[in-house]
Parts: sequence; C-alpha cells; structure tokens
Amino acid sequence: MVCLGNICRSPLAEGILKSKVNPETTFVESAGTGGWHVGALPDPRSIAVAKDHGLDITDQRGRKFSPYDFETYDHIFVMDNSNYRDVIKLAKDDIEISKVQRILDELFPGENVDVPDPYYGGDHGFENVYNMLDEACEKIMRRLKL
Repeated sequence: MVCLGNICRSPLAEGILKSKVNPETTFVESAGTGGWHVGALPDPRSIAVAKDHGLDITDQRGRKFSPYDFETYDHIFVMDNSNYRDVIKLAKDDIEISKVQRILDELFPGENVDVPDPYYGGDHGFENVYNMLDEACEKIMRRLKL
C-alpha cells in the first residue's frame, strides 16, 4: 500500500487489508513515495478512524518505498495517480510495472480514480477514505483469495 507520506491513506489501507487476510499466508505493508515521515506513527486522525472501526495501526511506522519492494511484493497498490507515476518510475521493467495498481481500480476499473488525501481536511475526510479503502480491500481480498 503506497501513498505520498505513509501517514494517512496507506497506513489505513495496510491495517484494513491486514484485518481481512490470513497473516500466515499474506504479508501486508505500507510505504510512502516521499521520505518525510520515515519512522513516524500514522497521523493521529488515521489512528482514530482505524480505532473507531476496531483496528489498531499504532504498530506501523512510516517508511519510504524502495525499488527493492518490487522484488519483495507481488502486488503494489497505490492511492492515487501521482503515486502511480512515482512508483512506476522506479520499476526496471514491465514485469515490475505490472505489479502496480491504483487501489480504487478495484471499485472503478479503468477510471484511474484517486483516493483523496485527507491530510489537510477535517476528520470527516478520514472516515470517507476509510470507507473507500475498506470496500477496495474487501474486493482485493476476494479477488486474490487472500
């Protein structure tokens, strides 16, 4: 799960998908395309909305996406078109590019819809993002049979 800073959207996506999959067979992690928040907890509003839905994401720490992630992960879900462009720039070939997908393509195939960044908005934006990601993660889990 990849967003810009790895403190709002991608930690929520990580926590949501982790809650839906078998942890013995599926590893889920998040990262940011920027390194500003490496080592930091998710945004307090992401932590709060996750907690409101019974999830604890306080074990997560920000990290920056690396080209090595293409070797580590089978699927890379990005939160928006900017993240998509930044991540595929790091890919060395078409095989790596094929691992990258916009997460909302699960809900809106081929429409390249962005998960809105709630960072500069109010708490309501975090709830909306949670609901979008929850629906997308449910479809991912079913499609990939995780």
